Amino acid sequence: MGMDILSVGLGGMLGSVLRYLVSQIPVASGSFPLRTFFINVTGSLLIGLLFALNERGGWLSENSRLFWMTGLCGGYTTFSAFSLENFQLIKAGAYGTAAFYIIASLCAGVAGVIIGIRAAALLPR
Repeated sequence: MGMDILSVGLGGMLGSVLRYLVSQIPVASGSFPLRTFFINVTGSLLIGLLFALNERGGWLSENSRLFWMTGLCGGYTTFSAFSLENFQLIKAGAYGTAAFYIIASLCAGVAGVIIGIRAAALLPR
């Protein structure tokens, strides 16, 4: 259990630092959140690559998988885990569940942000 936590923690730290560094790259994106979009897509690409390599031949040890997939990809973006879970649902033929998960996650995520902003406005300064 201790090595699991260390693997996730170190990977998460690295992923979080990478996310910060990427978010500092100057780009002219207008109102479209290009940096976040880039982070989400590249995180999804990385977790997909790692998943496929591991599925076809046990490419990663359990601690390596925890470091790279749970830690680094999770620290870099939780969107990568969301994308992988939806792929697995679709692969299993659970199309309705995948569609519900996608729509519910997006709606609940945006609603959570709105509720959080409104709750903060109620707090004393």
